[in-house]
Amino acid sequence: MSEQILAIKASLSAARLSTYEAAANTRGDDDSSALDLYLWNAQVSGGFLAPLHICEVVVRNAVADAIEAKYGSRWPWSPGFEQSLPSPSVAYSPRQDLFNARRNAHTVGKVIPELKFVFWQRMFTSRHDARVWDPHLLRVLPGLDPSKSVSDLRKAIYDDLEEIRTLRNRIAHHEPIFTRSLKDDFQRIMNLIDYRSRLTANWVRANHQVHVLDMLQRKPAPTP
Repeated sequence: MSEQILAIKASLSAARLSTYEAAANTRGDDDSSALDLYLWNAQVSGGFLAPLHICEVVVRNAVADAIEAKYGSRWPWSPGFEQSLPSPSVAYSPRQDLFNARRNAHTVGKVIPELKFVFWQRMFTSRHDARVWDPHLLRVLPGLDPSKSVSDLRKAIYDDLEEIRTLRNRIAHHEPIFTRSLKDDFQRIMNLIDYRSRLTANWVRANHQVHVLDMLQRKPAPTP
């Protein structure tokens, strides 16, 4: 085993590299294919950061616009909005998340970034259809197909956000993403931005699409 490969494996840990070694079909101690895949995974993860960041901001601002239309400009402090949120005693609680986010905040602009990504995803559930989405979905996301029902559109967004949230969390925890259909992930991100603003989506494409898709094409092949 070369000194460099040995040092890298010791630095990253055998447990962390085992997933990459299996995927790369590593043959022998001097085979660097697992390290090539690891580095590619890290580089692609970095390439997704800006599109993910923009997508999250765009989506949460769209949702906040819809909530404000129903509950007013001070919606984080609206009793009606509080009561519309589920509050399970176990697992994630959107209502508790809202309480935590507004605890030390005095403006809506300070509350919004404190709410978890899953808060915005959970807004795309049927409990909010009558109050929020039936009257406001196509207004805050004008790029959606108006020939489809609001409930179908809203559910599709929820499902897309679930995939994006999973990708986002894996990247944040430095976990493998190489088994995902990353081209589909990128398209989901772009679609969500496009629903809100075609011009914003075009800006993201102009600055990131070629770079991301080029990296995806350069994924290392397993050792034959």
